[in-house]
Amino acid sequence: MDQAGHQWIGGARRSGRGAFDEVLDPATGKVVSAGRLADVNDVDEAVAVAVKAQPDWGGRAPGERSAAMHRLAAELDGMADELARTETSQTGKPLRLSSEFDVPGTVDNTSFFAGAARLLSGSASAEYSPDHTSAIRREPVGVVGSIAPWNYPLQMAAWKVLPAIAAGNAVVLKPSELTPLTALLMAEAAQRAGIPDGVVNVVTGRGPDVGERLVSHPAVAMVSFTGSSTVGRRVMALAAAGAKRVHLELGGKAPFVVHSDADLEAAVNGAVAAALINTGQDCTAAARAIVHRSLLEAFVSGVADLMAGVRLGDPYDLATDQGPLISMAHRERVAAHVDRARGQGAVVVRGGRAPGGDLADGSYYEPTLVREVTPGMDIWRDEVFGPVLTVTPFDTDDDAITLANDTPYGLAASVWTQDVGRAHRATRQIQAGCVWVNDHIPIVSEMPHGGVKASGFGKDMSSYSLEEYTTVKHVMTDLTGVARKSWHRTVFSSDT
Repeated sequence: MDQAGHQWIGGARRSGRGAFDEVLDPATGKVVSAGRLADVNDVDEAVAVAVKAQPDWGGRAPGERSAAMHRLAAELDGMADELARTETSQTGKPLRLSSEFDVPGTVDNTSFFAGAARLLSGSASAEYSPDHTSAIRREPVGVVGSIAPWNYPLQMAAWKVLPAIAAGNAVVLKPSELTPLTALLMAEAAQRAGIPDGVVNVVTGRGPDVGERLVSHPAVAMVSFTGSSTVGRRVMALAAAGAKRVHLELGGKAPFVVHSDADLEAAVNGAVAAALINTGQDCTAAARAIVHRSLLEAFVSGVADLMAGVRLGDPYDLATDQGPLISMAHRERVAAHVDRARGQGAVVVRGGRAPGGDLADGSYYEPTLVREVTPGMDIWRDEVFGPVLTVTPFDTDDDAITLANDTPYGLAASVWTQDVGRAHRATRQIQAGCVWVNDHIPIVSEMPHGGVKASGFGKDMSSYSLEEYTTVKHVMTDLTGVARKSWHRTVFSSDT
């Protein structure tokens, strides 16, 4: 058990000043690590050291920041096994997912932003006014307050920290108090890579005190938050009081649209994988299968059969397909969603319960398929954030689009068809920040991730993310060298 402390402030690991807290293994309920949480004084200290460190870091040549971030990528790659095991210990996700997705994705993100640090785009210098040369400068915003969730603690921390520091900002990151351990390891790796102390800080605490103090701190120029839409609205309100820039990646209720001409085998496999990844604790996970009526029964049967073969078990066993949910409390919330759906007339085809036996001590929940789900049901509208897929039929292409967009969310979606024209129409008409065709879930560092509607705004990953963490400054230089400019006649009379 690591007792070194759950804070990283000014280049040192330390304990917080708040309440004692434990990080639990969701698979067993056992304590993984323990320490004191941060309080508002820790937040103030972390922001103060970030304010002090940022001007030097932001003033360095992009190539110097890039070199340090390349070293960080090498550090993270060198500790891949430790990162994967630590991630699994605090989240319960299968080691296969941590080691094949979370950690390699984070290393790749780091390498990408190391390169992107050297390429801040802007309009070319030009004479848009004949007497002046105009140029664009992209400058760091200053200190960024970032709040990352518990479902992908390492990757989401990286999505917050990497573009911010690549652009020359300093960061105070608040990971979830449930899962702070890999964010702390990343901060330590940043120090070894030569990123100056104070540029990356980690304060672990609860949202109502530590999170709200970070968001509302007067020296924090920008806030980046990933989490629920409810909390996101609170973050936005607090940030608005200080006129801060806000970046939000919120919930999702992704439609998975299967047309009559879809490859049924591919759609069935895609639906199960996309619904169950990370035990369904993924804002982009397939949540609502919207299936053409002609394929409905075959799709339901295929998904149920495939779900039946998914292996729940010890997350460290490489044969395990699905781990536990993050906590017993979250399992109760997921189960309540399914129970309400039953009460409203939906039919649970597969799963819908917590397993017993050897898994009883963990917060496990079976892969669950629910049919006879109609718009208006709670399970159609609300984000479940668990291994639950609902199925609803449609008859026409227009019906499919209407159903897909019948949600306040707009983070991700997919369409399954062999018709190129149909695919293009669907990608244009579905309201989401990402639409996959004949796949669901893959992400790459070079392309943006972010939503519309109640799923928030702003982008993670890609060069678009880097731009989020910069301000655009217009610099205009006179070319004439004369004291009395031609436009001065709008102020001075000719005989003045």
